[in-house]
Amino acid sequence: MNFDSYTLTKIAKNDKYTTYDLFFGPNHPGMNGNFGYVLDMVGTEINNVRINAGQLHRGFEKLMERRGWVQNLTLVPRICVMDPDPNEVTYCMAVEKIMNVEIPERAKYLRTITLEMSRLTSLLISIGGAGASLGLYTIMHWTMADRDKVLDMFEWLTGGRVYHIYNIPGGVRRDTPKGFLEKLYETMEYLESRLPDYDSLLFENPIIHKRLKGLGPVTKEEARKTGLSGPNLRASGNALDIRKDAPYAAYSELEFDIITQEEGDAFARALQMRLEYEQAIDLIKQAIKKMPEGDVHANLGNLGMLKVNPGEAYAKVESSKGEFGYYIVSKGEKKPYRVSVRGPSLPAGFLWATKHLPKMKIDDVAVWMGTFGICAPDFDK
Repeated sequence: MNFDSYTLTKIAKNDKYTTYDLFFGPNHPGMNGNFGYVLDMVGTEINNVRINAGQLHRGFEKLMERRGWVQNLTLVPRICVMDPDPNEVTYCMAVEKIMNVEIPERAKYLRTITLEMSRLTSLLISIGGAGASLGLYTIMHWTMADRDKVLDMFEWLTGGRVYHIYNIPGGVRRDTPKGFLEKLYETMEYLESRLPDYDSLLFENPIIHKRLKGLGPVTKEEARKTGLSGPNLRASGNALDIRKDAPYAAYSELEFDIITQEEGDAFARALQMRLEYEQAIDLIKQAIKKMPEGDVHANLGNLGMLKVNPGEAYAKVESSKGEFGYYIVSKGEKKPYRVSVRGPSLPAGFLWATKHLPKMKIDDVAVWMGTFGICAPDFDK
C-alpha cells in the first residue's frame, strides 16, 4: 500500500490542521519498554521523529560504581529485562579477567545453558510480539505460554523467573537440582515440536510477507558501519557471531554454524530470530549431553567481601539482541572504579529510527521495533 492510499494523509498534505505530534510510548502498548518516539505526523504518515529517551532514569553504570562487586549482580540483569543473563555473564567475565580467574568446566557449560535459555525467553517475546504488532494475537499467546515453560526451569534452577542472579565471579551459584537436566532436555524437545505451528501461523502467512518484506531495509555495509550487532547484523548478510569469533563459556565445545540472511529487511530480521531460536534449542541439548562433572565455582573466599586487584578489562557476549560488552576498571577496592556498558539497542533505536521511520506509516512502527529487538532499558543504563 503506497503512502497516498489513505484519505487522511491526502487531506493532510493541503490542510495544516491535520498535522500533529503523536507520542508513541512510553506507555503505548506497541512500545518495547519505557521509551518513546515523538512522531511528527502528516495524516497517517510519519514526517519526522524525535527520540524521547530518559523515561527510566536508572543510571546503572554510575550505580555500579557505588556498590560492592557482588551487589552489582542484582543490578545488571535489569539493563535488558527480556534477556537478563548475558549481563550477568559479561559482568562476571570482566571481573574474572581482571582477577585472572579460570572458572571450572562444569560452570562453563552451565553458563552456556543459562545464556541460551535466556535467549529463548527473549526470542519468544520478539516472535510473539512481531505477530501481535500485526494483529495476529494467537502467536503471542502461544509464545508467552511456551516461554513460561522455560521460566519454570529457570525458577527450579535459580529460584527466580525473570531475574536469576545465577552467575557469580568464579562460576555459578549452585549446581543443578536432581532431575533438572533431564527435564530441561524434555522441555527443549517440546519447544522444538512447536516450530511447525509457529511456521504455519506466522512465517508462512502471506499477510506477514506482505507487511514485512521491504520494510526497514539495512544493507550489509550499512549494518557494519552503524554498529548493528547480533541478529540484526546477520540478517543483513554479515557472518559475525561472538560465540564463534571470540568463544567464551563452553561455545568452543559445541557445534553450530553462523546463520545469516541477505535481504536485511524486517522479514529477514524476523526470520533470523526464528532460526536462531531453533539453534538455541540445539545448543542447549548439546550442552546437556556433553556436561562434565566437577565443581561449579572457583574458591574466591567470601564474595561479600571480594576485592578485585587493580586493572581493567573488557568482556563481551552474544545476546539475543546483539553484543553486550562491559568495560570495568578496578583500583583494588571493594567496588568498581568505573563501569561502562556497551548495549546493542542504541544503533537501531536511535540512528535507524531517524532513517527508517520518516515516510513510514504509523501502523508499521511497532513491528519495525519488534524485528530490531530493541531493549529500552539499554538506552538509560
